[in-house]
Parts: sequence; C-alpha cells; structure tokens
Amino acid sequence: MEKRHGDEIQKELDIISSKVNALEASASDKQQKALLGIIKLLIENQKHFVKESDHLRKAMDLITMQLFELEKK
Repeated sequence: MEKRHGDEIQKELDIISSKVNALEASASDKQQKALLGIIKLLIENQKHFVKESDHLRKAMDLITMQLFELEKK
C-alpha cells in the first residue's frame, strides 16, 4: 500500500498533540491551560481537515475513472 501525504501529516499532528498534552499536564496556571486547550482544538480541526481532503481526493479519483469509462464506450 502506498504511503499518502495525509498519513504523514496525521502522524506529525499526533506527535504535536502528544507534546501539547504533556505541556498541558505541566501547565501551572489557567491561562496556559486555556491556550493549550485552544492549540489542541486547532490540532483536532487540522486532523479532520486532512481526513476530509483525503476523502475528496478519493472522490475525484473515482469521478475521473468513471469519466474514462464513459469515454471508452
């Protein structure tokens, strides 16, 4: 199975998320924890965006294949 760019990004986001979780656990005040919570939310949104982009790429590939099939007929 070929490795997709999205898989690499997901792995990097997981690593960043782990680091943010560690920072949040060691944060000393509410402001730091609030900022880290916002960063975690941004990371989760980015993960969702990467997954949706992959779905869109697959849909475009399917449409392209169907167009080639129509041209053959």
